[in-house]
Amino acid sequence: MNKLRQVLEKALKQEEFFVDSETGNINYIKVKDSADRIDEKLISILSQNKELKDKFFIKIKDVYVFNIQDFKFFLDENKIDNSYTKYANQIGLSSNGELVKDINNVVLDFPFKDCVLEGGQSTEEGIDTGFEYSEKSKKYEKHESNRKEIFFNQVLAQDEIDRLFDKKAFVNWKRFTKDSKKNGEAVKEIKRDKNGLIKENFIIKGNNLLALHSLKSEFAGKIKLIYIDPPFNTGNDTFNYNDRFSRSTWLTFMKNRLEIASELLSTDGNIFIHIDINQIHYLKVLCDSIFGEENFVEELIWAYGSPSGGRSSGAKPVNIHDTILHYSKSYKNRKQNKIFIPYSEKYINDWFKYEDKDGRRYRKRMRGKDENGDSIWVKQYLDESKGIPLSTVWNDIQQVYADPRAYKDGMSHTTELLKDFSGGQKPEALIKRILEMCSEEEDIILDYHMGTGTTAVTAHKMKRQYIGIEQLDYIKDFTIKRLSETLKGDIKGISREVNWKGGGDFIYCELAKLNEQAIEEIQNVKDLSSLIKLFDTLYEKYFLNYNVNIKNFKEKIIKEENFKKLSLNEQKKMFLSMLDLNQMYVQESEMSDKKFGISKEDQKLTKEFYQK
Repeated sequence: MNKLRQVLEKALKQEEFFVDSETGNINYIKVKDSADRIDEKLISILSQNKELKDKFFIKIKDVYVFNIQDFKFFLDENKIDNSYTKYANQIGLSSNGELVKDINNVVLDFPFKDCVLEGGQSTEEGIDTGFEYSEKSKKYEKHESNRKEIFFNQVLAQDEIDRLFDKKAFVNWKRFTKDSKKNGEAVKEIKRDKNGLIKENFIIKGNNLLALHSLKSEFAGKIKLIYIDPPFNTGNDTFNYNDRFSRSTWLTFMKNRLEIASELLSTDGNIFIHIDINQIHYLKVLCDSIFGEENFVEELIWAYGSPSGGRSSGAKPVNIHDTILHYSKSYKNRKQNKIFIPYSEKYINDWFKYEDKDGRRYRKRMRGKDENGDSIWVKQYLDESKGIPLSTVWNDIQQVYADPRAYKDGMSHTTELLKDFSGGQKPEALIKRILEMCSEEEDIILDYHMGTGTTAVTAHKMKRQYIGIEQLDYIKDFTIKRLSETLKGDIKGISREVNWKGGGDFIYCELAKLNEQAIEEIQNVKDLSSLIKLFDTLYEKYFLNYNVNIKNFKEKIIKEENFKKLSLNEQKKMFLSMLDLNQMYVQESEMSDKKFGISKEDQKLTKEFYQK
């Protein structure tokens, strides 16, 4: 087996894609991902070597079939570089094994978008490889990526979950009105209706899964409509989402959030999930299991463009649509309005081509036959017609493309972008139609993948109450500014259509960081020496996993040459693995502890939010 491992390593090193640029070792995660995709380059490498071909291929008549499971099992049992695993075991992280066997286990993925996952994930799934396969050159080529970090997964067994989903404390409360300055103003109170339901628009910064669980006590069964535009799992997502999950990881990422979202929906509530062709069929099966097949309403096709430009150079048909899955909490009780699309000028000219003496335009419509068998014709007047009934194919709403510079690290062009910004990747007109279909004024709308804030902006202009959740820092510099412009009466998007003049307000707040802050500090480190200096802060200020052998790590491991030879990403991964994943944010029940530094005012507003 050792000899075969050496043969495999030598063969894989023929292809730069499979070699870690920092360590020179084989990256077995890339190899496993290629095996799952039956990648042409990997199959070619394996099949050209007789020993590897005999081991990993089955001959059926005259055809050789690649045995994926045997190949992946061999990789797991004979890792090319197991230095990380050795050190992880030495400091007490062996329970966070490379593979999760028990489906009831839970995996936490972080950073950048930390989340809870269940079962079957390896600790490095989700890596941004920095390579793409080029059809032109028939090989992997390096590409620029906005995201440089590895998306680390960690395993947390079900019985180890302590208070992960308990209510969290909120800090940095600010109210924004049309007259507010850049940083908003102090929040004096949280408005409620006569029944005690919160009547505020909320923008919450923090992990969306944990924020959703914090909303549960106040909004379970109260949300009328949810629209989400999650990371599509394509490797090309914007605004630094780590959008390179394996499929199983991505589906569990979705599952965790959809389950709590279902609890928040009202009996007549609806959820719309915006997705593209890469994961739609898998997501449909997942949603059937969560919401029930009987509560599937329809699949909407948003045809947003035309088959032209650079994408049309290939042989296959050009994809010009996304899909929106529509589910309800209860199909028979769901809120759904009849929607009509206004006639186009061409449609009017082609169909309403007759005129009465008074100039009223109409078209002739047959309504059966009389007793003599002659057709019965009636007039349908243009001024009495509501339009064309809405179908499941929407091709009348064009895509809105934001300035691509806004997707670069640092968001340095957000101010310039906002001058003529009329939407993110999704236009306000698209969200408007969805809100018209299944909500009324003052209904509560939720978007927990808020991004640039299109859902919140549209809901505000349409007089809906809304809650938006986003974790990334651009929310403060970009999304809040965009919403503030809306309060002042911007004329972008649907403003003219709905006669928007400005007004209203919203509250901004953040989940109080604990180990989440430690994650960010680890990720920002540039070299090993800085990482080692950070260690004292980690165990003095933050919460480490109870089974971490701090003394062994500090006095022995970080001084060893083999540890120093690990890539910086692997070293960071080990530091991240030490953190207690139940302590990502400050618990509401413990926020009065002075060590967390939460102000009296923030404590008061948090208690008021939870009606304490």
